[in-house]
Amino acid sequence: MNTQDLERLVTLAMPFGKYKGRLIADLPGHYLNWFAREGFPPGEIGRLLALMQELDHNGLKPLLDPLRKRGNASGPKA
Repeated sequence: MNTQDLERLVTLAMPFGKYKGRLIADLPGHYLNWFAREGFPPGEIGRLLALMQELDHNGLKPLLDPLRKRGNASGPKA
């Protein structure tokens, strides 16, 4: 895991499935747990889903909050 992986969680949208278009950081725990049971897809998306599942399972989602705020540093949208 590295900082870039954490940043990807708050910027990359789920590319397929029931939650297509939702940020990976915003996927519900039960969905992440389903992947953990059934198997994560190959490649970057699978690696990021596995990371997000670990963060969610261990109650560490608040660690992503500073990255979310940094991504919105340009100020409020008009």
